[in-house]
Amino acid sequence: MSKKRQKRKKLKENLFNKRRLIVLNEDTFEETFSLKLTLMNIFVFATLGAIIIITITTFIIAFTPLREFIPGYSSSKLKKDATQLAIKADSLSFALKKNEAYIKSIQKVLTGELEYAKFNKDSILAATEEVLPPINLSASKKEMELRAQVENEEKNTLPASPKGRSQK
Repeated sequence: MSKKRQKRKKLKENLFNKRRLIVLNEDTFEETFSLKLTLMNIFVFATLGAIIIITITTFIIAFTPLREFIPGYSSSKLKKDATQLAIKADSLSFALKKNEAYIKSIQKVLTGELEYAKFNKDSILAATEEVLPPINLSASKKEMELRAQVENEEKNTLPASPKGRSQK
């Protein structure tokens, strides 16, 4: 036999040879507990135990509030509060712009830069609203050329006919 075969045979014997685990009382040397085991049994039980512990830990972290302590995760309450605060901040900044425009126009009236007859609160508030410029959504020349090129490529490539079917 070759050396490799001998090593495999020896390893197989070691894995499946039975061994005895004995727990003794140290004072009286009385046998408290005894087990017959093989190295393969120990390996299988250790592997299964590790898999079970990893699975339980994963489920505990994934489905309990413990995940909030992991960097990158935040609580749902925190996300909800942040969204509400962002909305409030946006509305407050809009109200602040309106009030500043109103106060500036009142200052102009009081200093005499603007006549009272031209002063209108609605026109001031309308002036603070932001008007977005119209957006040109038409295709550019390069985009039209690309579209034509893609159409030509699609026309030139014919789909392969499925085998086994006759064409009519």
